[in-house]
Amino acid sequence: MQQSSSRTRRPSLGAIFLTVFLDLLGFGLVIPFLAEEARDNFQTTALVGTLLSAVYSLMQFLFVPVWGRLSDRIGRRPVLVWSVAANALTMLGLGLGIAYGSHVGWLFAARIFGGIATANLGTASAYIADVTKPEDRARGMGLIGMAFGLGFVLGPGFGGALAKITINGHTGAVACFAAAALGVVNFVWVALGLVESLPKENRAQKPMRSLSPLNLDAARRAFADNGILAGIVVNFMIIFSFTNMEQTFRYFNKDVFKMDQVESGLLLAGVGVTAAIVQGAFMRPLTKRYSEPTLIPVGVFVQAIAFFGLVFSPTVGRGLLYASSLALAVGNGITQPTVSSYVSRRASASEQGAILGTNQSAASLARVLGPAFGGFVYGAFSPRSPYVAATIGMLLALTCTLGLARNQNTSTQMS
Repeated sequence: MQQSSSRTRRPSLGAIFLTVFLDLLGFGLVIPFLAEEARDNFQTTALVGTLLSAVYSLMQFLFVPVWGRLSDRIGRRPVLVWSVAANALTMLGLGLGIAYGSHVGWLFAARIFGGIATANLGTASAYIADVTKPEDRARGMGLIGMAFGLGFVLGPGFGGALAKITINGHTGAVACFAAAALGVVNFVWVALGLVESLPKENRAQKPMRSLSPLNLDAARRAFADNGILAGIVVNFMIIFSFTNMEQTFRYFNKDVFKMDQVESGLLLAGVGVTAAIVQGAFMRPLTKRYSEPTLIPVGVFVQAIAFFGLVFSPTVGRGLLYASSLALAVGNGITQPTVSSYVSRRASASEQGAILGTNQSAASLARVLGPAFGGFVYGAFSPRSPYVAATIGMLLALTCTLGLARNQNTSTQMS
């Protein structure tokens, strides 16, 4: 009876949007305080503080393709159900580690298991690909970007405010407990409200050779298409540059501009609002008029200018800091859905999970290297160093976008 009822309901973009949004809202809560808590209260370094983000993303890098391939076999819903439940438990563990842990290793353990649990964005992207037509794919992928944006609207704002409440002399535990509660809500929603998007007849028929985190065959199939390869490289460069900034941003605000956690959270919330507006209000008409290879270079260029502004913001003042941060949100709001859409449109229906999982895995690798690099140069050189490097990275990504247009033209001629 229950099975028959679930068949009458249709998968919806709204369902997966809420699932991803609640997942990322919990992630956004920790941004204003976690690296600072590790550096200042656990007596570590700037590099160690950013490594908490790097190790989280390392687990995502290893497990995104695993869950993507598994979802191609058993469906998207079971993967999303278990990952949301596991994430709620790890956020509870992180809060306990901050409040009562005596060593920063407690924080690393929680971030490791949290990264494994939340390695579901490839599966969520495949869910959207399952239920959208190719011409609507960019709008659908924009929902994930919008969920990111809204997560950064509410998450850092609430996280910065809740971080003011201390437990056992440490800040941030209350925010983690709030994220765990959101995870429970998310689990109930997924378990009761999320309908399977991948019919059994469309699931991968070949047996999985292994659940190894690194699937060289899947990567080889993805990279065999020059267009997919170009899209993944551009995405890697964008995310490396962005996370190089993102995880040192709280240090930058505190050390250079003397901002507290609430001010940092509100600034990040402004970034999230801007990104959400771009992706929610402007991407649909833009993608109807312009192709992905046209829009991606525009977004990359805007981000390069924004990072250049951050380099000079200590000299000019807070006004340039705010303007550059909002410009960065505009550029990222353009590139995030369009790059994913570009890669998805070039993948076959039966390999959406594997190809998008490979793309998300490369993105997670960038999220490993970006924060670690940013934390290192911040401590070794100066607070401006991560943003100089990010400017250079965006210029390299802009050069790589030429490959997208070239492969798009080649694809059009062949068809």
